[in-house]
Amino acid sequence: MFDNSTIGDYRGYKCENFDLNGNGCTVVIPNEPCADKKWIWRAEFLGAFDSVDLDMLSKGYYLAYCAVCDRYGDPVSVEIFKGFYDHMVGHGFNKKTVLFGFSRGGLYACNYALKYPETVAALYLDAPVLDIKSWPGGMMSGVGAEREFNECLGLYGLDKTTVPDFKQNPVDRLDELLALKMPVALVAGGSDEVVPYVENGKYLEELYKNNGGDLLCIVKPDCGHHPHSIPDPTPVTEFLMKKY
Repeated sequence: MFDNSTIGDYRGYKCENFDLNGNGCTVVIPNEPCADKKWIWRAEFLGAFDSVDLDMLSKGYYLAYCAVCDRYGDPVSVEIFKGFYDHMVGHGFNKKTVLFGFSRGGLYACNYALKYPETVAALYLDAPVLDIKSWPGGMMSGVGAEREFNECLGLYGLDKTTVPDFKQNPVDRLDELLALKMPVALVAGGSDEVVPYVENGKYLEELYKNNGGDLLCIVKPDCGHHPHSIPDPTPVTEFLMKKY
């Protein structure tokens, strides 16, 4: 399927691994693929808490991943993602995808969807980071991560004095997602101290619910940042399949 790829295994499924402009990529092949080559796309953490991924693989969706690590959804990473998307479509894959944004992957998924909404059928956000001041910043109630925050600030051309005025976080642009009528499946832990729900996903939940947004929201009251996902992926899978 892809030039210069190697064949691997992902949870018992055949996958192809290849390099694209210096970024490692993986595409997992379902046993009985959809006729229109629909695909889901992990923004970060391929293989982690992947119950929904596996459920959708079993239903014929390809699973794709392009490793753009430690860029926190910055503008460069968004353009790398667009190059990967173009590569997928150039190989016959569907012109829409569903982006999975787990934890910091929420920054990638939302920023990409806001820049290229015509390519995204829906988002699945799981304990998502939607504000870099929350994580890795730890500037509110979360624990933060100092090394990652300094790294993140450098990529965005910010520092600790300018970041409070930065208004290009996903949390600052949720009204744009709503205006795009972007369907969102949101799963999060209500007791998350790493990526506090009240600083991130709750803003999305309230905006969508108050304005008729297309939202599935599952909050696990006593759950922290881990484990992600839910034991039975059916509600999320069914929601996403209705959109795509």
